[in-house]
Amino acid sequence: MTLTLKGGLLALLLLSQPAAAGMLTATLIDGDEVARLPVPEGAGWCVLWRHSVQGFEVKDCYENRAGHMVLVRSHQPDFAAGLGHMIGRGRQVSDGEGGYWIEDIDEPVPQDSYILRPGSMAVDHRLRAESGEVSLSALAAHARVRITLEPGGGE
Repeated sequence: MTLTLKGGLLALLLLSQPAAAGMLTATLIDGDEVARLPVPEGAGWCVLWRHSVQGFEVKDCYENRAGHMVLVRSHQPDFAAGLGHMIGRGRQVSDGEGGYWIEDIDEPVPQDSYILRPGSMAVDHRLRAESGEVSLSALAAHARVRITLEPGGGE
């Protein structure tokens, strides 16, 4: 009975702690910030864009896991140029609409950061989180943009 009570008390204390804050930022090479979206621990966000040939929306979705950026899944409506599933990297499942999700990728992003060069508005690279959506193409088309999950959030 005592062990159950201690375990229950520990669980209660852990659940009462706020989730570790995180901030997803998009920064130009000169340090100018073009986007900032809060992403608490356990929450996710996606980078979305329109395929440059076929025009459909593609999504790479990430999660804040203990303050680290992890690629968890990708949605691809077609096997168009540059898209596809690599055997051994997640599992491919139908989206029920002719496309597919690659689930369970679970790939940590080195240094919780990477460089993206957003395309024109025809491609419209965007960041989408529960807290909002930002078009990187509208703000920094063709520029080098560093996307980073920062600890703490700085709110």
